[in-house]
Amino acid sequence: MDVTKIKKALNNGLMILFSFIWIIPLLWSISIAFRPSNDVFKGLFEITGLTFQNFVEAWHEAPFGAYYIATILIVLGILIVQLLSSVLAAYAFARLEFYGKDVVFILFILQLMIPADVLIAPNYQVISDFGLIDTKLAVMLPYFASAFSIFLLRQTFKQVPKEFDEAARMEGAKWWHVLGRIYLPIARPTLIALALTVGSFHWNNYLWPLIVTKSEANRPLTVGLAIFSSTSESGANWAMVTAGMLFVIAPLIIAFIIFQKQFINSFMHTGVK
Repeated sequence: MDVTKIKKALNNGLMILFSFIWIIPLLWSISIAFRPSNDVFKGLFEITGLTFQNFVEAWHEAPFGAYYIATILIVLGILIVQLLSSVLAAYAFARLEFYGKDVVFILFILQLMIPADVLIAPNYQVISDFGLIDTKLAVMLPYFASAFSIFLLRQTFKQVPKEFDEAARMEGAKWWHVLGRIYLPIARPTLIALALTVGSFHWNNYLWPLIVTKSEANRPLTVGLAIFSSTSESGANWAMVTAGMLFVIAPLIIAFIIFQKQFINSFMHTGVK
């Protein structure tokens, strides 16, 4: 029997097994969310009657509409500004020559070695000094620049032959024309991968928004769900809490199903693991 086929079959079997193990908690959560509140502790497939009442009650119990608006605004704000700043900084590090460029780039890379939790106290002090506590800008501001995004885009830009720049400049193109018409189209897979990574991270971000937000209008979904699940009225109702959890994760699942091909191709192209 062919050893290669055996190894391939074993690999496929292990992948299917791990996929099934990973998806069991999700399937269980979905089944609980659609069950009556007194039926949540039965088996995964023991569903006596499906109901949408848990979603209706959860939506009215907490202001999930306001949480959705705040989350979308925060994620889009971070994504737009971070990608813009990262593209400009990466192009400068990849193609422009200026004094101390290598030293500055090393300082940027050193930021990757600093855990994000270490910066919570100084970031909070700065936000407080500017009077931005309990604002959406307070949640977004620390993430407007990213050393990881700059590093990844710089590596992509450095792969572009310099002859493209020279040919464009001979035609009278400015640096922003070169960046927009040559570098950005080539870096499109990297930009997609970064957008997916940044978007999913900040959709699920919890600790920093919890610290700097106080009002419902500025709380993202993760913080709102934590407060919703800790209240005495809804916290004991696991079916309702699980329905609220699906409000948080459903957009990410739907987005992955729709864009899974672009998602996988982008990460394979950039080498992001």
